[in-house]
Amino acid sequence: MFVLASDVTPLDPCHPARARKLLASGRARVHRHTPFVIRLIDRTATESTVQGVELGVDPGSKHSGIALFRVNSKSRTGLYSLQLDHRGARIRDKLAQRAAYRRRRRVANLRYRKPRFSNRARPDGWLPPSLRHRVKTTVSWVRRFSQWAPLRAVHVERVAFDVHALSASRPLEGVEYQQGTLYGYEVREYLLAKWGRRCAYCGAAGKPVNIDHIRPRSRGGSDRVSNLTLACLPCNQDKDNRPVEEFLSTKPKVLARVLAQTKIPLRDAAAVNATRWLLWRSLVATGLPIHVASGGRTKWNRSRTGAAKSHTLDALHVGVLDTVNAWPAEVLVAACAGRGIHSRTHPDRYGFPRLRLPRVKQMHGFQTGDLVLAVVPRGKNKGTHIGRVSVRSRGSFDITTALGVVHGIHHRHVRLLQRADGYAYARKEERALPRA
Repeated sequence: MFVLASDVTPLDPCHPARARKLLASGRARVHRHTPFVIRLIDRTATESTVQGVELGVDPGSKHSGIALFRVNSKSRTGLYSLQLDHRGARIRDKLAQRAAYRRRRRVANLRYRKPRFSNRARPDGWLPPSLRHRVKTTVSWVRRFSQWAPLRAVHVERVAFDVHALSASRPLEGVEYQQGTLYGYEVREYLLAKWGRRCAYCGAAGKPVNIDHIRPRSRGGSDRVSNLTLACLPCNQDKDNRPVEEFLSTKPKVLARVLAQTKIPLRDAAAVNATRWLLWRSLVATGLPIHVASGGRTKWNRSRTGAAKSHTLDALHVGVLDTVNAWPAEVLVAACAGRGIHSRTHPDRYGFPRLRLPRVKQMHGFQTGDLVLAVVPRGKNKGTHIGRVSVRSRGSFDITTALGVVHGIHHRHVRLLQRADGYAYARKEERALPRA
């Protein structure tokens, strides 16, 4: 658990049992609910011995992993794990919807609006909002951890997927760098991530897999990454040089899934490649010491410690290390949920307003997104419910818990735990259990 001194200076994290004793004895107060932070009332930072901790960041397109750990020589002990779920895809869809509305207004028989083209210039280093969001949320959580824990350094994995080398229809030569960043080992790593580390034909996981050509080279297939997949040894030998349509002729559902998977664009690779330098510069601007490592080093570290593949464990294994003593069994998942909408109505399928939304966000002292505790004494919702609240003007709220949505809880049974901060929190078990 995170611990703050009486002057709100971060101290070394403590064990949850120690935090419970401090709270029960009255020596500490709850400073924040999620992530859980306590504040001592009888000790300042000058009266404490602070060793310091370090932070690992594994940036990704859809999910990013953040791990807080203690370092002893080159040995690490995981203290806290966070999985940050981005909403870049939702932002992209909203921007596409807005662009469609504007295109319609230009061609529809509506009132004349003066063309605006001179204000479309983009500064150097400009990124789309869907990509800039990934950087800002990651840096925001690094700053948060620096407020709750005495950070000494940040280790970040600067992954680089060369999309041009992946998309080339022929081997790149000369000035086109014949062997790009995804040549050989990196191509395999990309395929492992794209196909979920399992055979594309039988779905077997945990078996050795080979790189297979969906359309064999003897039948005119290319070496483009879109024509490559993963196949276990039995499937690879059984397929031989047959086209995938012939090999999976008796399995139409599997054939449709494989063909659909091959058409997935290199969007995630492009997102990571476009944001890696801005993320590094933004982290440097925090003033913390930043250490950069590669994805290959992270995988090598995981293979030596026996850890499974996950974003949080990758963040724990970023950089130079010898061993990892332990890691948390539970991961906090922070999903970017936003802070509401600006629209005051919802249209129907024809564009006419369907209902009017209130202009006041707070209802009975609560607003949508607040983390609340509801103790219902009787009725169909009898029990204790903890989660994000959705407020209604009639005073009957909905609470989204880990088990689902509970409808129709009166506001008099609800107690505020934490104001909305734009994230929806949940917890899940780590893939690999911590070792003693």
